[in-house]
Amino acid sequence: MSEIEILQLLVSPMHRLAGRPGDGMPGLPPGDLVTTAEVRAGLGLVGDRYFNHPAHRNASLTLMAVERLPRLGPDEPDLLRTRRNVLLRGVDIDAYVGATVFLDCGTGPVELAVRSAARPCAWMDTTLGPGAQRALRGGGGVRCRPLTDGTLTVGPALFGVREPGPA
Repeated sequence: MSEIEILQLLVSPMHRLAGRPGDGMPGLPPGDLVTTAEVRAGLGLVGDRYFNHPAHRNASLTLMAVERLPRLGPDEPDLLRTRRNVLLRGVDIDAYVGATVFLDCGTGPVELAVRSAARPCAWMDTTLGPGAQRALRGGGGVRCRPLTDGTLTVGPALFGVREPGPA
């Protein structure tokens, strides 16, 4: 178990990266960034666009490590630009594909099955800066299935592994 930090949480009712990246930066409302998010087992984040969406039940919550974010443009990279749900500091979450992990913000652990990599798309070059899609290969975050109900909050948290992934 290790101490980490949850830097940002994003719960977005809409999929805001629509159309073509060449059309330019879409409006990204800061109201999608929250300080607390409710997690429901098998469903995702309450209020998020992928909550209880059948096609996304095994990947309804995404985690990303801030250490992997490239600094390519004038703006600080954040979840509004990557469209992941949870931005972490202190853990290389991309190394845990196939594992069952937990985050505990002080109200009890939220267990997550880390199902697959969240591969960066062409939008990253528009939202983060030219070259971001390539820079994020192998570090674009992970897609998870929530296994337990719970609450995530911005601030310090504990991170641990319940079941390791394949070696």
